[in-house]
Amino acid sequence: MDKGAVVAGYDGSEEARRAVRWAAGEAAARGCGLVIAHVVGFPPVPEALPGGGAWPRPGFLEAGQETAQRHAEAMLGDIAQDCRRAWPGLPVSTRLLSGRAPDELARAAENAELLVIGSSGLTALPRLLVGSTANELLHDYHRPIVVVRAGDVPAEGKVVVGVDGSETSREAIGFAYDFADRHDRALVALHVWSDLPLEAMAVTPTEHDRELIEERGKPLLDESLAGYRERYPDVPVQRVIAVDRPAHALAEQAEGAALLVVGSHGRGPLRRALLGSVSRAMVHHAPCPVAVVRHHKERHAGYPKTRG
Repeated sequence: MDKGAVVAGYDGSEEARRAVRWAAGEAAARGCGLVIAHVVGFPPVPEALPGGGAWPRPGFLEAGQETAQRHAEAMLGDIAQDCRRAWPGLPVSTRLLSGRAPDELARAAENAELLVIGSSGLTALPRLLVGSTANELLHDYHRPIVVVRAGDVPAEGKVVVGVDGSETSREAIGFAYDFADRHDRALVALHVWSDLPLEAMAVTPTEHDRELIEERGKPLLDESLAGYRERYPDVPVQRVIAVDRPAHALAEQAEGAALLVVGSHGRGPLRRALLGSVSRAMVHHAPCPVAVVRHHKERHAGYPKTRG
């Protein structure tokens, strides 16, 4: 629906407000428009109550729907004005949609550059549960999606990306480089060597072990990052190889970060993969906004520069 825009879902919660403001800053950095979408789930109006009773008066539910719609329009207008004041010149539009929130948001952002949502909104415990709308979108939405939580504080820090050698990981790397370049951030490329059994991870590796692990992991990082230094020469890059559980290593690196970028379903060699469970864990527990990037055969690896 909104080609070339950043689309943000909004439900009136403080968490969603933070997500919209994050999306506005990103739209301004990309030099594109911001679309703020709110979905009203109107139930069908039955002719009679269960058991044969009638509604209190004709138009009872319709009146409630009209009230809900007016409230939603006012809510969208308020957040849109907030974004226009904070980012003068940013094209901001709103969409009031009706239906299932995951379906309507995915449809609204079908051709968008990015979809941004809060993790739980009004219906879940902040920083603990990821709401059903976010869960469905993370599972089904085919373009990059950023999840922002109420506890996430916009940071001036680094950008962290998980690297596992898969095609999905490579697209995540391209997204991370592009974000770091536009926002003048340093990039941390993290590869987690997780081929060891769980009991071995409880033992601190010796210096010799670390040297062997780095020797084996360096070629994978070199191959995964190949070409990006030339494309993004101004982005400083730190390469990190860790022996740890992937989710734990990513969460540690993401402390104080501006953004953590992960692939949705990596398939790296020798099980060194950032699997779907890892990306889900990051959405639940990472201390910063999380971008989840999917791989599609029809999309070339990497993201073009889109400076505003």
